[in-house]
Amino acid sequence: MKRLLSVAYREWAFDIAMLLLRAGAGALIIPHGYDKLIHFAEKKNSFMNFMGMGSSVSLSLVIFAEFFCGMFIALGLFTRLAAIPLIIDMSVVVFKANHGDIFGKAADGTMFLVCFLALFLCGPGRASADGLINK
Repeated sequence: MKRLLSVAYREWAFDIAMLLLRAGAGALIIPHGYDKLIHFAEKKNSFMNFMGMGSSVSLSLVIFAEFFCGMFIALGLFTRLAAIPLIIDMSVVVFKANHGDIFGKAADGTMFLVCFLALFLCGPGRASADGLINK
């Protein structure tokens, strides 16, 4: 019982937790980007024009973040760098597209935002491509 209430953790437990968070969040965001990628022509004219960049450019940046950066996150390759576009993307989803409704329509985006912020702050853990490169 004492161990369950302890705030101490083992390094291997942290690495497994980061692996689960990274692989889960990365794998779950990829289909969102893939859907936008294969339906680009249909969505490019109706997509949100964020900051006056144009709908096509905004959609392209979202595809880059959700599909390609999602794959980098899932693999643990350039994790902190790949988390930055995803944090921006999820912030736009939560605060611009859904008007900050974090417990309603934007609940999924909020959950992804929290996951990618945690990965940015903590890193990928040793069970990742980044961990193997840094050995």
